Amino acid sequence: MKKIYIVLTYTGTILSKLVKMYTKKEYSHVSIALDEDLKEMYSFGRTYAYCPFIAGFVHEEIDKGTFKRFKKTKTRIYSLQVPDEKYYKVLKIINSIKEHRNEYDFNIIGLFGVAINLKFRREKSFYCAEFVKYVLETSKINEELPELVKPEDFKKMKGLCIEYSGILKEYNSY
Repeated sequence: MKKIYIVLTYTGTILSKLVKMYTKKEYSHVSIALDEDLKEMYSFGRTYAYCPFIAGFVHEEIDKGTFKRFKKTKTRIYSLQVPDEKYYKVLKIINSIKEHRNEYDFNIIGLFGVAINLKFRREKSFYCAEFVKYVLETSKINEELPELVKPEDFKKMKGLCIEYSGILKEYNSY
């Protein structure tokens, strides 16, 4: 058995404030990580810390990019035990997207569609929660997330174990 990590965050960016205002929930972003130190953490979000208009597939790091810029990012980190073969399926899916990252877009229309309860799905286009849901469904880890998925929906997954709640940059010293 191996662990994957579901990482919920709230940075305080303008977009995260809009998402939070709509959802009335604590967290506005979700990532999936393959290791306890969150060195292999992935999502769809802003590609450059200082430019919110360019977004896509991102390898996120606690001490670089957006999370470095927004030092007071709040987080809740969950672990989920999965069989080895499903872990390697997750790894294969993420590596495939990483390898072909230029073919993928950020689904901004889909993100705003959630706010009006409409699904706008485009091939090879994700917002953060769609991406994590896609990885979990394709690897057969979880197929029960709602069609119009939001970051906070991941809290309801069966088998999650909370690992940490607090300021993201303080996680490694925890």
